[in-house]
Amino acid sequence: MRRLALFHLETLLWIARLGTFRAAAERLNTTQPAISARVREMEEQLGVALFRKEGRGVVLTAKGRELVRDCEPLFAGFERALLKASDFAGATGVVRVGAGEIAAATCLPGFVNAVEQDLPGVSLEIEIDLTARMLQQVQTGRSDLVFLAGPVASPGLVTAPIGAVALVWVASPETAKAGFDAPLPVWTLPTNSPIHGAMRESLAANGMAARGIATCNNVRLLIEIVRGGRGAAVLPEPMVRADLASGALVEVLPRPAREVRFEAAIRAREEDPLILELFRRARTLRI
Repeated sequence: MRRLALFHLETLLWIARLGTFRAAAERLNTTQPAISARVREMEEQLGVALFRKEGRGVVLTAKGRELVRDCEPLFAGFERALLKASDFAGATGVVRVGAGEIAAATCLPGFVNAVEQDLPGVSLEIEIDLTARMLQQVQTGRSDLVFLAGPVASPGLVTAPIGAVALVWVASPETAKAGFDAPLPVWTLPTNSPIHGAMRESLAANGMAARGIATCNNVRLLIEIVRGGRGAAVLPEPMVRADLASGALVEVLPRPAREVRFEAAIRAREEDPLILELFRRARTLRI
């Protein structure tokens, strides 16, 4: 009978977190058959079933839950001790990072460069997405660290504010010359975006109406649409700063009173020392 090793416990903890053998295999950069083999080895060694099938996924048995509860802090403490001894210089692994377009265009490049320089054994997998989806991803453990448009209130997350971005009303010079006495043609992000809410608040504050509100979930595409003379939009100032400086876009209304605030977030139950270290670094960022 084979003795259990640390990779067996790591496998157990990731299956428990992600809910399927397939997801754990992806997270650990191995195959689903390899994950299944590790589970069989654990169950044979311990003489108990750790998982039972439920639908397309698996759930822990009572013994499995007990083992996870006992082993999770021990495994995290072991990793923490090793990483602390090397001042994290020997850290290795893959960390999945989620970010919105605004964070990706502002603070994320510097963060990535610092991680690559200080922690060369750590690989970052970055996914650009909307806040609502990133929230779901980090809560289920499919993302490790996310940069969200906030404020975010969730008992399952630990968050840290990292700054705010001003918003501006912009249009092409040709659109601006046409004047805005008539209702505006407006482009914006979807309704679940704080920028959409800021746009509506700003129109109301200026006593204006839109001639129709079209949505697009990609900020860079919105910039191209507005630059092409298709209407006006409320956009993050850092992402149109170069276009404003060059004259490709101009400001057409007073800036919205609301800024978009950003937060870094991880799971409240996160114990992986590497992810905790990256969160410590992320909370020092400023957009």
